[in-house]
Amino acid sequence: MRRACALASLFAVSAAPIGAQGDGISGRPLQTTETLHYSIEWRLITAGAAQMKLAPADAAKSTEWLATVHVESAGLVSKLYKLNDNYSVRFEEPFCSTDSSLDAQEGKKHHETKVSYDRVHQNATYVERDVLKNTTIANKQIPTPPCVADVITGLYKLRSMRVEPGQSIQIPTSDGKKSAMVRVEAQEREEIKNRLGNFKTIRYEAYLFNGVIYSKKASMQIWLTDDARRLPVQIRARMPFPIGNITLELEKEEHS
Repeated sequence: MRRACALASLFAVSAAPIGAQGDGISGRPLQTTETLHYSIEWRLITAGAAQMKLAPADAAKSTEWLATVHVESAGLVSKLYKLNDNYSVRFEEPFCSTDSSLDAQEGKKHHETKVSYDRVHQNATYVERDVLKNTTIANKQIPTPPCVADVITGLYKLRSMRVEPGQSIQIPTSDGKKSAMVRVEAQEREEIKNRLGNFKTIRYEAYLFNGVIYSKKASMQIWLTDDARRLPVQIRARMPFPIGNITLELEKEEHS
């Protein structure tokens, strides 16, 4: 449950307002700092919360951005298995990840993972450490395309495109351990109702699991508003029994 919760939250991070409907890849630069707050539900109970923030990585470099994600368990789930994950990724326009960092405190474990994406030499370097034991768990390098996205940057790219139901795209994606062309399929238009109101959305499915990027058997669905904002108002990870569904629901958005 903990890994699915974290992965679902990583997909929920949002970008600034994108171009108008029907314009394909907008090419419009990101323009705002945005923070989104989500509740995480598992088996009809509140399992935790996620906060996602986008901001310029450097005020002097308008084409570099920093996205951060904080995921924390709550209530009964926190008593069973405490989760406190912090993830960050830097990326350059047009949606090319440059480096990422994950500080994961999960149960009795505390791991730190760093990935560097080298666009010139077309590779990714992955280093994972056990913070408590002060040991290196994994250190590897894999080939990647010159412009590759992590899971968050991939969502930014999806939001910049107008993919209609019945259409699909492929996004070069890597987690530092594996690299693949990830298919994202636009499925249906649906109306989503949550605490913020009613939203007309398009439901997408991202084929990341089942050996594509992650070995776990699962599926990932994302509901983006059917307007210029392309706001991710709901994300759902569908896991086999006994875990089941984990759903992130947008509760608050802030802009500055």
